[in-house]
Amino acid sequence: MSMHDVDPTMDPTEFWEGRYGTGDNIWSGKANAVLEKVASELTPGTALDLGAGEGGDVLWLASLGWDATGLELSRTAVARAESAAEKAGLSERTHFFAQDLHQWQPEQQYDLVTASFFQSPVALERHEILKRATQAVASGGTMLITSHTAPPSGKEPNFDRSMFPQPDTDLAALNLDPELWDVATAEIWTREGTHHGHDEIMTFEDTVVIVRRK
Repeated sequence: MSMHDVDPTMDPTEFWEGRYGTGDNIWSGKANAVLEKVASELTPGTALDLGAGEGGDVLWLASLGWDATGLELSRTAVARAESAAEKAGLSERTHFFAQDLHQWQPEQQYDLVTASFFQSPVALERHEILKRATQAVASGGTMLITSHTAPPSGKEPNFDRSMFPQPDTDLAALNLDPELWDVATAEIWTREGTHHGHDEIMTFEDTVVIVRRK
């Protein structure tokens, strides 16, 4: 299924199952760079990853000693994540669930809640889900949201930046009580990397929001 020929009214669970179910693995085999930078400075505990895909971030966290849970719309992606965890010997510290995130209500709290590139070309109540996810952050815990701020360098020179998450809009959507939360970061970070399956080095801009429950 082409990402450029999508009905935006399509059900997100159906779309992402089609995205994962009609091809080979999408995951590059690496954790997201922002997560690596941020989580490496934290003491391992419990973690929750929203939109976990094929489990790359969850597996990386588990390899550092975290007890990590991933929620994902696609059952195919969940099955691949579970298989990868078994092959890596990380099944005891990883937990994956196929979950309609529109219906999801946090039932427990975690030391780290992450959402890396939690974006969709079809209708997804992204801000509402992220706001709800703040309830899953334990006292003293961290929430990390990483988003594409723009297309990779040179890919879409005339793009409308307002169509992508920005630090101020993501932070505002969380609507955090300053008596209960500290804002560590709400910035655009720049990095270089490649797309999965491509060797060309590109420049990426990421919206990075890091908040901590007091």
